[in-house]
Amino acid sequence: MDGATPIAREELSEPVFGRPGLFPPHYFETSRNMESNVAISALAALAHDSRLKAFRLLVQAAPQGIPAGEIAAQLGVAPPTLSFHLAHLVRAGLIDSRREGRSVLYALRVEGIRELVGFITQDCCQGRPELCAPESALEADREGCGP
Repeated sequence: MDGATPIAREELSEPVFGRPGLFPPHYFETSRNMESNVAISALAALAHDSRLKAFRLLVQAAPQGIPAGEIAAQLGVAPPTLSFHLAHLVRAGLIDSRREGRSVLYALRVEGIRELVGFITQDCCQGRPELCAPESALEADREGCGP
């Protein structure tokens, strides 16, 4: 999306929500190793009906993203309520936001999802985590979904 300006997590969480995010920005990219508390935070962010619906909508729209107003309209959620829920997903490292003109677009953080799924399945099936992957994920890998 040409002309899009990324919004740093600190910029999004400080002025809008009054407190910093739960972990440093781009935690997964710098550590490459998810810790239990970060996985719990990400799973907890998904453990709400509205957040899960918004997340699944963003998964379908990946990698482009969707404006916040469109997400609110599709889910039938009031914009202030949606902002609250999207902030949880941003702080959990599952989605990112960027400003495009007057709109804020939200998009899936593919790396955050890969880290979470990797953490959950790392000890699966006697060291063979590929056995735990859903068929759709295996097909997506073959087709080159994500960065």
